[in-house]
Amino acid sequence: MSEDLAAAVADALRGVIDPELGYNIVDLGLVYDIAVEAGAAHIRMTTTQAGCPAAAALKHGAEEAARSVPGIDTAEVYMTWHPAWSPDLMSAAAKERFGIT
Repeated sequence: MSEDLAAAVADALRGVIDPELGYNIVDLGLVYDIAVEAGAAHIRMTTTQAGCPAAAALKHGAEEAARSVPGIDTAEVYMTWHPAWSPDLMSAAAKERFGIT
Protein backbone atom coordinates (compact mmCIF):
# COMPACT_ATOMS: atom_id res chain seq x y z
CA MET A 1 0.00 0.00 0.00
CA SER A 2 2.74 2.51 0.90
CA GLU A 3 4.52 1.64 -2.39
CA ASP A 4 1.33 2.47 -4.29
CA LEU A 5 1.04 5.76 -2.40
CA ALA A 6 4.71 6.56 -3.08
CA ALA A 7 4.08 5.97 -6.79
CA ALA A 8 1.00 8.21 -6.63
CA VAL A 9 3.07 10.92 -4.92
CA ALA A 10 5.72 10.63 -7.65
CA ASP A 11 3.00 11.08 -10.27
CA ALA A 12 1.70 14.15 -8.42
CA LEU A 13 5.22 15.58 -8.21
CA ARG A 14 5.40 15.49 -12.00
CA GLY A 15 3.07 18.48 -11.83
CA VAL A 16 5.75 20.53 -10.09
CA ILE A 17 7.70 22.37 -12.76
CA ASP A 18 11.19 23.77 -12.25
CA PRO A 19 10.78 27.43 -13.26
CA GLU A 20 14.24 27.72 -14.78
CA LEU A 21 14.12 24.57 -16.90
CA GLY A 22 10.37 24.36 -17.51
CA TYR A 23 10.27 20.63 -16.81
CA ASN A 24 8.96 18.50 -13.96
CA ILE A 25 11.09 17.82 -10.91
CA VAL A 26 10.75 14.04 -11.07
CA ASP A 27 12.06 13.62 -14.61
CA LEU A 28 14.75 16.21 -13.98
CA GLY A 29 16.05 13.86 -11.28
CA LEU A 30 15.53 16.36 -8.47
CA VAL A 31 13.51 13.89 -6.37
CA TYR A 32 15.87 11.44 -4.69
CA ASP A 33 13.46 9.47 -2.51
CA ILE A 34 9.78 9.20 -1.59
CA ALA A 35 8.70 7.24 1.47
CA VAL A 36 5.16 6.97 2.79
CA GLU A 37 4.30 5.84 6.28
CA ALA A 38 0.91 6.11 7.98
CA GLY A 39 -0.36 8.78 5.61
CA ALA A 40 2.81 10.88 5.84
CA ALA A 41 4.90 11.45 2.73
CA HIS A 42 8.61 12.04 3.25
CA ILE A 43 10.34 13.42 0.17
CA ARG A 44 14.08 13.91 -0.21
CA MET A 45 14.95 16.21 -3.08
CA THR A 46 17.47 18.69 -4.37
CA THR A 47 17.83 21.55 -6.79
CA THR A 48 20.16 21.82 -9.76
CA GLN A 49 22.58 23.77 -7.58
CA ALA A 50 22.92 24.79 -3.95
CA GLY A 51 21.56 28.28 -3.40
CA CYS A 52 19.00 27.93 -6.18
CA PRO A 53 16.58 30.86 -5.89
CA ALA A 54 13.66 28.54 -6.71
CA ALA A 55 14.38 26.10 -3.85
CA ALA A 56 11.65 27.40 -1.53
CA ALA A 57 9.06 27.43 -4.32
CA LEU A 58 9.98 23.90 -5.41
CA LYS A 59 9.81 22.65 -1.83
CA HIS A 60 6.40 24.24 -1.31
CA GLY A 61 5.14 22.89 -4.65
CA ALA A 62 6.29 19.39 -3.75
CA GLU A 63 4.56 19.55 -0.36
CA GLU A 64 1.31 20.75 -1.95
CA ALA A 65 1.45 18.14 -4.70
CA ALA A 66 2.08 15.32 -2.23
CA ARG A 67 -0.78 16.44 0.02
CA SER A 68 -3.12 16.40 -2.99
CA VAL A 69 -2.80 12.60 -3.19
CA PRO A 70 -5.70 10.72 -1.57
CA GLY A 71 -4.36 8.89 1.48
CA ILE A 72 -1.61 11.44 2.15
CA ASP A 73 -2.36 13.59 5.18
CA THR A 74 0.98 15.31 5.67
CA ALA A 75 4.07 15.86 3.56
CA GLU A 76 7.58 16.81 4.55
CA VAL A 77 10.20 17.75 2.01
CA TYR A 78 13.84 17.49 2.98
CA MET A 79 16.20 19.48 0.78
CA THR A 80 19.69 18.09 0.30
CA TRP A 81 22.64 18.75 -1.96
CA HIS A 82 24.37 15.45 -1.27
CA PRO A 83 24.78 13.90 -3.67
CA ALA A 84 24.99 16.88 -5.94
CA TRP A 85 22.53 16.89 -8.82
CA SER A 86 23.84 16.15 -12.30
CA PRO A 87 22.18 15.64 -15.69
CA ASP A 88 22.91 11.92 -15.30
CA LEU A 89 19.95 11.80 -12.88
CA MET A 90 17.46 12.93 -15.53
CA SER A 91 14.99 10.51 -17.10
CA ALA A 92 15.56 9.45 -20.69
CA ALA A 93 12.66 11.67 -21.79
CA ALA A 94 14.14 14.72 -20.04
CA LYS A 95 17.58 14.05 -21.51
CA GLU A 96 16.04 13.81 -24.95
CA ARG A 97 14.11 17.06 -24.44
CA PHE A 98 17.29 18.90 -23.49
CA GLY A 99 19.48 17.22 -26.12
CA ILE A 100 21.61 15.34 -23.61
CA THR A 101 22.97 12.05 -24.86
